[in-house]
Amino acid sequence: MRFVLIILLFLVFGYSLGLVLTNSSEIAVNLLFTEAPAMNLGLLLILCLFLGIFTGMLLSLLLFKVFQNKWEISRLNKENKRLQDKLTQSKVEIERLSQAPVADIADQTLHTDPELPVDPIDTTTIR
Repeated sequence: MRFVLIILLFLVFGYSLGLVLTNSSEIAVNLLFTEAPAMNLGLLLILCLFLGIFTGMLLSLLLFKVFQNKWEISRLNKENKRLQDKLTQSKVEIERLSQAPVADIADQTLHTDPELPVDPIDTTTIR
């Protein structure tokens, strides 16, 4: 990968050098409110090219961040809906269990633990 990057950098440098050498005329640039001093046309072309690439990269990063945030919001909304459905189901189950006959619940909760010893003759009261 580094080898490809080095070759790419040499190609860009060679292209820039060729652009400067073939476009050697001096020109003045009007920047609407001010005027830049006269400079080499090839150098001006390279400067504009790199500014355009830099601006495009910044805008693409910002745009990618916006899309990434939209995807994250969408994912979180789906997760929120799933959890809301689960909460609703739990509330329905709690309501159904609260409406069950008291005897059924008492049977489920009054079973003694088989590991605890129970003395049937013990008549002491616990205070």
